[in-house]
Amino acid sequence: MYSIDRLVLPAPAKINRFLHITGRRADGYHQLQTLLQFLDYGDELIITPHSQLMLDTASAELRSENNLILQAARLLQQTAGCTQGAHITLNKKLPVGGGLGGGSSNAATALLGLNIVWQLGLQQDQLAALGLMLGADVPFFVHGCSAFAEGIGEQLVYMEPSEPWYVVLIPSISISTAAMYGHEDLTRDTSPITVCSANDHKGTNDFEPLVRRLYPEVDSCLTMMDDFDHLSMGSAMLSGSGACVFKPFASQEAANSVLAALNAEANGFIARGINRSPLHSLLCEH
Repeated sequence: MYSIDRLVLPAPAKINRFLHITGRRADGYHQLQTLLQFLDYGDELIITPHSQLMLDTASAELRSENNLILQAARLLQQTAGCTQGAHITLNKKLPVGGGLGGGSSNAATALLGLNIVWQLGLQQDQLAALGLMLGADVPFFVHGCSAFAEGIGEQLVYMEPSEPWYVVLIPSISISTAAMYGHEDLTRDTSPITVCSANDHKGTNDFEPLVRRLYPEVDSCLTMMDDFDHLSMGSAMLSGSGACVFKPFASQEAANSVLAALNAEANGFIARGINRSPLHSLLCEH
């Protein structure tokens, strides 16, 4: 028997290197195809054993009972018949409504971390199945590898795309994923591609035209990024349903120079695209 007194774990961001909506099911869920990749940048969860289940974070809004961290913890308790608690501190860096998967990543890190702290012994596939009950992106974060995703996002085929440096810009807005999926003008009939072509597919994000029209702040960020096409490896693109946008570069130096040039007009950060989650790399080390 052993005990875990304190876990400090990353909850990394993701980007959608392309995102196609290929249909809509009778139950209202959307069929999609996307290539998901991690960034070496994100939130942090600190988990310590406690008699009760508690969430501490600087934002009062994120301390809500609806926070996915608390939902994940309660689901894990119910599934395992666990009566233990935990004090969870969320150090938030990722913007809410930014399309970088912050909430889903938080939930996955909570599932993996609490499984260790509470010594439940659930397997990764079991945790991913629980994660799917919380959100379509959560299994991706639980499994921890870059992936081509289909279905509603839960059907994963692991991929190893290139790992460029990204400039990520954060417009001063939050975009509701539910509102974007429900919008009548969203394109829902993009032709499917094959898994074999996904790794090098130069696709688009089907949310981008709609988001650019509805949110001038996003349109402005994408336009600013276009000015640096001569330095980059590809076009600027929206991540998820927005609001953040990203552009790939071959080196950290090139990415830094572009962000420095944009600093007066936009808020953002530099991150490396990585194909293995930093959470899983950390857990394997220990």
